[in-house]
Amino acid sequence: MDNGKEAPAQNGLDPDIAELLDIEEAEPVSEPAPSGEPDFHTLFSDEKPRPRQIEEIDTTKARFPTIIKIQEDPKPFFQDKDFYKKVLTGEGEEGTRVHDLLGKYMKAEDPEEKSKYRAQLISAFWELGSRVAYRAGRELIMPKRLLLRFGILSPGFLSAELQDLISRIVYENTTGEPVYYADEWLERISKGLVRPSTTDEVKTKNKDTGQKILDAVEKKKGQRDSEVTILKAKISQMEEREAQLKGQVDILIRHERNEDYGGLKACFNASQKSALFQVQEQLRQLSALDGQIASSYATLGSLDKELESLGRKSEGIGADSMVDQKSVVGEYMSLRQMAKLCCGRQGNHFPIFLSQFVRPIIREIGTRENVIREMAQVEALDPGLFNRVYKSQTTRIVPNIILLASYGDSGTCWEPFEKFNRATSRGRVAIPMFPKSLPVAVMTAMADLRWQVAKEKAQYYWMEEGITGKYYQWFTEHKLRGDVREYFIRDYALWINKESQGMQKLDKDVRGIFWRMMPFPQHIKDSLRNRGFLYNDLYKKDQNIAKSDGY
Repeated sequence: MDNGKEAPAQNGLDPDIAELLDIEEAEPVSEPAPSGEPDFHTLFSDEKPRPRQIEEIDTTKARFPTIIKIQEDPKPFFQDKDFYKKVLTGEGEEGTRVHDLLGKYMKAEDPEEKSKYRAQLISAFWELGSRVAYRAGRELIMPKRLLLRFGILSPGFLSAELQDLISRIVYENTTGEPVYYADEWLERISKGLVRPSTTDEVKTKNKDTGQKILDAVEKKKGQRDSEVTILKAKISQMEEREAQLKGQVDILIRHERNEDYGGLKACFNASQKSALFQVQEQLRQLSALDGQIASSYATLGSLDKELESLGRKSEGIGADSMVDQKSVVGEYMSLRQMAKLCCGRQGNHFPIFLSQFVRPIIREIGTRENVIREMAQVEALDPGLFNRVYKSQTTRIVPNIILLASYGDSGTCWEPFEKFNRATSRGRVAIPMFPKSLPVAVMTAMADLRWQVAKEKAQYYWMEEGITGKYYQWFTEHKLRGDVREYFIRDYALWINKESQGMQKLDKDVRGIFWRMMPFPQHIKDSLRNRGFLYNDLYKKDQNIAKSDGY
């Protein structure tokens, strides 16, 4: 390459930008590759795909862990003066375009011209991110990983306070919960641990056979997981009944003595006769449970045989069961769509992390620990939030939470559960990391999850059955206009934030629907019954219904 005077102006940092980013010397942003670095499209055509596995889900957790540490010792993320250059190095035309548009955007003074460059820069940034995402799952240098995780293009755009805050965010997932930053999520997609959100991007050589087998495996695996959960519950019930039986038998065999006849054992007293009845009832229940457990073991045996058969078929699929790196790029573009949903039409869609948009307060940032804390608070008031019912057995399944480097004000449910495994699959929810109000962002995400799960379960009858059906009927009866889902999300937030404290903000009928179908914990109900006639009336209806056959 010519080392004349024009080279830095063409390929290096603009002096104004270099000064802003505190980089002493402008150097080329494209990686010198004497061997001839392939372009973006070439990279996307010859990658060997990786095997897709099935995500293991622990259904035994009853609640979120208590978050104690939300920060750790600072990490040397921003001590590298070449951070900006390393982000763009090796990214070909996409890196050069971002650099060029960034300079034009920062220099533009005319509002119309600045708006034009801003729109172009947003598009160019996502193209750059997709190129970086292509290598997710492999070793990414820290600047590129931070680009995916936080949207950091250069430390020069962050204040000293924000740099310190970001460097103290807990880096690894020590919670054991399915809450992931964008780079972690893309890595899971790359390794085949979860199905891509945009399934059309998954390329297979024989989709009609291989993909169908993989879908069948996932469906059977979900059924097996649910059956194991049911079996464990039945065994737990049996152990409880056995313990009760043992206690009643102990009462039964402890006879009183008849001293008038030399201390001979007396006949059963009143408590022993009651214990005898209880023993008979518990034996009946144990017999029924034994039959259910035997049936469950038989079902598991059948599912295991089917899984074994499907496993043998999948072994011969080869590339059919593979997910290549193209699907990771497709997933990154799905993340872009999620970010758009979180921002809304009038929101801030600028994807680069800038100080003027974020306050340096750790509790206002959507970190993994903060989001888990907020979700735990919502679940404490809506205990059934993550419950999934399968074969009359309830299982708690937390969805995959994807933390987006976005300024969006609300979270969104992208997928309530996977198409081929409604029993135990997690689904996925997106939450912006830099919202105006983190509690609101998490609340809207949880409300959307509630709505989407109920709607998908009811399928064609969502306007008639379940909570969506009851709410839709109220919506139409009141001749309201707009998106019924948005109304539900708004009312859900009022239900959790206001009604749980006895502040009557909802329509009377909506309050009744939520009280019956998304009930507060009993101690909240006990408290609310003294907070007004309406709550007391609902409480009394609960007591009456408990004596009947249900709602």
